[in-house]
Amino acid sequence: MIQRLSVPLLLTACLVIAIGMVQGGVLDGYAQMVFMFVGINIIMATSLNLINGNMGEFACGHAGFMAVGAYVSSVLTVAFLTDSRFGPAILPESAALWFFPVSLLAGAAVAAVAGLLVAFPSFKTRGDYLAIITIAASYIIKSAIENIDAVGGARGFMGMSRVVSAMNSTIDLPWMIIWTFGSAVLCVFVIRRYVSSTYGKGVMAICQDEVAANIMSVNTNRVKLVTFMLSSGLAGLAGGLFAHAIGYVNPGNFTILKSTEAMVMVYLGGMGSLSGAVMAAILITFLMESLRFLIPMLDTALHAVYLLPDGYELTQVWKWVIIPLLLILLMMFRPEGIMGNKEISDVFPKLKKFYTFK
Repeated sequence: MIQRLSVPLLLTACLVIAIGMVQGGVLDGYAQMVFMFVGINIIMATSLNLINGNMGEFACGHAGFMAVGAYVSSVLTVAFLTDSRFGPAILPESAALWFFPVSLLAGAAVAAVAGLLVAFPSFKTRGDYLAIITIAASYIIKSAIENIDAVGGARGFMGMSRVVSAMNSTIDLPWMIIWTFGSAVLCVFVIRRYVSSTYGKGVMAICQDEVAANIMSVNTNRVKLVTFMLSSGLAGLAGGLFAHAIGYVNPGNFTILKSTEAMVMVYLGGMGSLSGAVMAAILITFLMESLRFLIPMLDTALHAVYLLPDGYELTQVWKWVIIPLLLILLMMFRPEGIMGNKEISDVFPKLKKFYTFK
């Protein structure tokens, strides 16, 4: 019994330590934001890994479902909890603590429904064709948001910071860290249980050979439908957390680059490895944040060497170079990723006793 509770107790202890560090002023606002990005990227990487890794498909439009969750949850919290363009607040600020998770779940549910845009075409397509469909679906969602003036269109949507402030003022705790940490843990738990379930065995069978799986009575269409909706819904959950963490969303936040970031995390961690996706999400997040301090110095050096005019920021699109380059290098030198298709328990078998359910 103690062994089975060891992982939940360890996670609870980590959360308590994080809350104590925030309350004690050890973690400033920037550090808190980085840790929230870690949690959001873990959700994005593990949810995409469910399709690209476990099921063996090739989806490239995860950012579109993230955008759906971000906008749906943001509109709900702003409309119900603040005085905004939608009218006066419907609920008092004290309701923010229970209404916020409801809005996150609503955003995840709508994103899961949007996943049907990919699920139905996936019945007949695979590989490059499915990649094209997912990219098209992502751009359809992005373009639709840009043309909805009620949510700001291309200008973006804001007001979520007031909702976060309402939660913090109700009970003085770092609620966004709590919700992000809890959501990341819940996401990993749900995916792990799903992969080990009956549907999960069907997912593995599709990855190995879809035709053989169909012959062996696996309802491949249903398995794909459920898997795509679960993956899209979790991406929507990540989008809702992202929107409230930064307090502002813009359709430009959910371009093909955001989907590529998630793909780099999946391939770096290892196709089909849940542990690898988590580790890669952490590594990529800290790598991107560490480069944030190097880019201004590079800008200064390039301006001095090439005598560029003032205001010409040559490295403002550095992500478009670094992230695709990482993907290319991975495919060339380490296509199996950090973990391959293994989990931490495969590398360290003695760890299984701490979380295996009997």
